[in-house]
Amino acid sequence: MADVQSQAPSIPLHINRVGIRNMTMPILVRQRDYVEAQCTVAEITLSVDLPAEAKGTHMSRFVETLQGMLRRSGGETSTLDYPLALRLMRETCARLKADRAYLAFSFPYFLVRTTPVSGIRTTMTYHCTLSGEIDETSRETSSFAPFTLAVTVPVMTVCPCSKAISDEGAHSQRAEIHISSRMSGYIWIEDLIELAEEAGSSPVYSLLKRADEKFVTEYAFAHPCFVEDVARCVAASLTVHPLVSSFHVRVESHESIHAHNAFAYIKG
Repeated sequence: MADVQSQAPSIPLHINRVGIRNMTMPILVRQRDYVEAQCTVAEITLSVDLPAEAKGTHMSRFVETLQGMLRRSGGETSTLDYPLALRLMRETCARLKADRAYLAFSFPYFLVRTTPVSGIRTTMTYHCTLSGEIDETSRETSSFAPFTLAVTVPVMTVCPCSKAISDEGAHSQRAEIHISSRMSGYIWIEDLIELAEEAGSSPVYSLLKRADEKFVTEYAFAHPCFVEDVARCVAASLTVHPLVSSFHVRVESHESIHAHNAFAYIKG
């Protein structure tokens, strides 16, 4: 059969990334505090570069490579970790005769939290993305792919200004901390979540009884912080983290007394 993809293109330009995205597959993710891996569902992006002399890539090979590496011989789901992700990119480069590959796994990560007073175990959901890129032509990255771990963590913030000028109360709201960290070693998702929660006025819980709500409210009002404070606190912790080589921190506050959001961003 005709191999149209290998024909010469009418416009011979190099393409930086071409591939598939929004490919949904079940995956297992390692947990810091449990031996068993967590089962979740990921939206996957997988791409390679395409030389100027090739008209198209072979899209079916992306799916074949993904399904072949994320499914064990017995049909079981493989555990997503950095060695597997690196092998996946290298196998994709080899099968598609490409120099560079990029992948991203975006998935919800579930964490059991304990309420501060009643001690009830409740589940929180955090949105995470593990991404990586390799260049097989570079000796510096051919044996190690720099990975980026991103996580979004909700927190509560109480406005210090509102508290200072008000005789009673202050405005509070939920804020989201978006951390994207380039890693030089293995970082647990839980470590980034805890690092983020420490920067807000209070963590957020999916379930609170009255005694818990009282505790969370009083704790938050005792620890007021601007969106700027939260961003700086997270950035300071990431700056000294031994396994973080670079990072982006964006904090977005869903202001309760305004019709807009407030945000702060730090790159390090």
